[in-house]
Amino acid sequence: MSAGLLAIVSLLYLLVLFAIAYGGDRRTGAMRGGPWVYSLSLAVYCTSWTFFGSVGLASQRGLMFLPIYLGPTLMAALWPMVVGRMIRIGRAERITSIADFISSRYGKSHAVGALVTVIAVIGIVPYISLQLKAVSDTFLLLVSHGLPQPSTRSLPVLLDTAFHVTLILAVFSILFGARHIDASEHHRGMVDAIAFESVVKLVAFLLVGGLVTFGFHDGFADLFERAAARPDLARLFTFSGAGDYGTWISLTLLSMMAIICLPRQFQVAVVENVDESHARRAAWLFPLYLILINLFVLPIALAGRLAFEGQGVDPDTYVLALPLAQDAPIFAAIAFLGGLSAATGMVIVETVALATMFSNSIAMPLLVRGSMTLYRGRESLSGVVLAIRRLAIAGFLLLGYVYARLTGENFTLVGIGLMSFTAVAQFAPVLLGGLFWRGGSRAGALAGLSAGFLVWVYTLFLPSLARSGVLASDFVELGPFGLALLKPGALFGLTGLEAVPHALMWSMMANIGAYVLVSLVTEQSAIERIQASVFTDRFTNVPGGASQFWRGQATVADLQALAARFVGAEHAESAFSAFLNGGRREAARDEADPELVEFTERLLAGAIGTATARVVVASVTKGEIVSLNEVMEILDENSQVIAYSHKLEQKSRELETTTAELRSAYEKLSDLSRLKDEFIATVTHELRTPLTSIRSFTEILHDNPDVDLAQRQEFLGIVIKESERLTRLINQVLDLAKLEAGTGDWEMVETDLATLIHEAAAGVGQLYKDKRVTLELALPPEPVRLATDRDRFSQVVINLLSNAVKFCEADSGEVRVRLADEGDSVTVSVSDNGPGIPDWALEKVFDKFQQVGDTMTSKPSGTGLGLTISRNIIEHLGGRIWVDSQPGRGACFAFRLPRPNGSVGPGTTS
Repeated sequence: MSAGLLAIVSLLYLLVLFAIAYGGDRRTGAMRGGPWVYSLSLAVYCTSWTFFGSVGLASQRGLMFLPIYLGPTLMAALWPMVVGRMIRIGRAERITSIADFISSRYGKSHAVGALVTVIAVIGIVPYISLQLKAVSDTFLLLVSHGLPQPSTRSLPVLLDTAFHVTLILAVFSILFGARHIDASEHHRGMVDAIAFESVVKLVAFLLVGGLVTFGFHDGFADLFERAAARPDLARLFTFSGAGDYGTWISLTLLSMMAIICLPRQFQVAVVENVDESHARRAAWLFPLYLILINLFVLPIALAGRLAFEGQGVDPDTYVLALPLAQDAPIFAAIAFLGGLSAATGMVIVETVALATMFSNSIAMPLLVRGSMTLYRGRESLSGVVLAIRRLAIAGFLLLGYVYARLTGENFTLVGIGLMSFTAVAQFAPVLLGGLFWRGGSRAGALAGLSAGFLVWVYTLFLPSLARSGVLASDFVELGPFGLALLKPGALFGLTGLEAVPHALMWSMMANIGAYVLVSLVTEQSAIERIQASVFTDRFTNVPGGASQFWRGQATVADLQALAARFVGAEHAESAFSAFLNGGRREAARDEADPELVEFTERLLAGAIGTATARVVVASVTKGEIVSLNEVMEILDENSQVIAYSHKLEQKSRELETTTAELRSAYEKLSDLSRLKDEFIATVTHELRTPLTSIRSFTEILHDNPDVDLAQRQEFLGIVIKESERLTRLINQVLDLAKLEAGTGDWEMVETDLATLIHEAAAGVGQLYKDKRVTLELALPPEPVRLATDRDRFSQVVINLLSNAVKFCEADSGEVRVRLADEGDSVTVSVSDNGPGIPDWALEKVFDKFQQVGDTMTSKPSGTGLGLTISRNIIEHLGGRIWVDSQPGRGACFAFRLPRPNGSVGPGTTS
């Protein structure tokens, strides 16, 4: 592909991105970006390092590329808790960048914000150079049809492709992110464009990966088998071939910190967030994206090693070189566009974030404090602020280009990326500590950041310049002044660690140690305590922020005029009108209260940062913040109110729980009362029936002594039968009472269960004969022995058999009893072909007094206690009883009794 055609395609692609961004900026309200756009914008984490560098790393170190994406995946689980809180604070404080966030936490300190900005710029410039290098190298590779290119360091700047890329990206970065003054407003168009780029680079990588795996080879199995046949490639499949555990853990922790500390990630995750709920959706969408984009990393790396071994092809370019080598220029162009998307997305968001940090934390404080007189004639400084940001974007890109020229071909994409990750990781202690520890102070934050940054410079940044020839190599090899104990790669004699884990360990020790120690020995100022309370409170509930601690005088006109100088007269007028006429203020009142002062400060914070906004507002307000003792009194009052509120909430929850328990108990008591009434009615009816029969026939016999012998015998038989019926009813009630009370004698004897079932079946045989119902016994031929209570066991079987025959149709009914020995337990089942049990009654059939029948025609005979007694007996014996039934297909009652260890098994005798 010709250089001109490829340049035109690239420019057209960038114009498409700008069109998407322009359209996104015009969308409002319900059309704003949703959780999918937010989650895709987080994929700006995947830069040209991911698109090209991961393959290069995998080709040399195998699975070592995984920790860079494992860390963000693990952090995603904490995303709603950590980032959700940062979003709430950022929205309340009108945060514009990570430097603004950290400086606001530590008393809105200019020094903290400036230090964070300096660290970010020095740490991220190599990362920006990485993107420029990747776009330039892949452009030249595609134009040269895959032939290796000589170093461009000797070329004049104006002929260097990387310089042209730098200029183009500078223009587009300014167009994307520096068209508005208020940096806290959402760049919806930029976010839409970044989300689109995330889709492009994902699709491009999957297409190239699919082509390499299934087009150039016969799938994963074929590719891996060919690689496994070579010992030097087989080790890439193993963890041992990738590196030691210390390196894995270090890189995982490093990437966990980077995903929230990189300025571009903070920009898209916090500043650009439009709905906190999107963070919860991103907790699984973002890891899913990381999995997909890394799906073909190892296959492409192995294919590149197989195809280009010994040919001098840069492993970082395998994604592009493989399609070119196989004469697939379309896929090579797709790979180039994917890499261009990955690089431009990072450059645009990162430079916008750095420019905002530089403007708000360094440029504007200097302008306000030292050079304000140069602009006294201006009605508005918004143009100056915007110009500073645009120049900063161009300046950072040029710095990235200079770094790329200096380092040349001495570093891989991954090497540069990890160095930048370690730099921004220095923000993690003061960032996370500031969210969860009120004791962190401004002095502690400055000490921790400074200590960690200096160690990073000494152990990583300066050695990178030394390896590039900018500094003397003796510094790295021998240590400064020949002191081996101070060698950057083996500080204090610590050897055996790779450069990045070594630097991360020492820098974090220095950072955290200085931050905690200095915070403990220094005293916080009043504004530090206020901001600490705002940031560490889970719901940022300190009302009014610092406004409730301000006392003094200011006029509405002065504050509006001040705001107009920085954000423009039109913007300031509309903002003040909305605030004053919002139903809470009187527009005619000239006296400004603390809330209007804070509103002005937050309005300015979006344009010039929180720290500078505080200084600017203080220049026109006649007052000061209250004393430390007064602050503590107010905080104590707030704490007491919050604590009392929490107690009320707790008592309310306890009351709700108690109410629910009482309601449940009342419902149970109502059910028991209803069941008691039904039981009394049922038992009374059952008792009355046999008693009535007994009384009637005995009166007949008493009043008619001359009744013939045959009829007398018949009457006496009925009396005896009804007496037995009455006895059974009384015995059932007594048995149930004993079982529920846990009393009664249990005689556990080892016996043959088959014999007991035979005897029980014989006992109810007459019932089956009278109703002409078939009874089938399916019992094993050998004895089934178990230690149990013979009478209780027989009682359960008789209850189940009596229950089954009761619901069978005469002449056509069938009941089947089955005994199964399962080794460690014994199961008995009684099934019938009756009408079955409705679904609603399956859970209640074993309850007391429950009878299931055709309530429209008749009620089944009996008290409804047989199954309840059976359940109690089985549970006392350590077993379980249940029922399976489908309406119209009969029912099957079964129970299982466990066989204790060591008891007699099937077919044996004692």
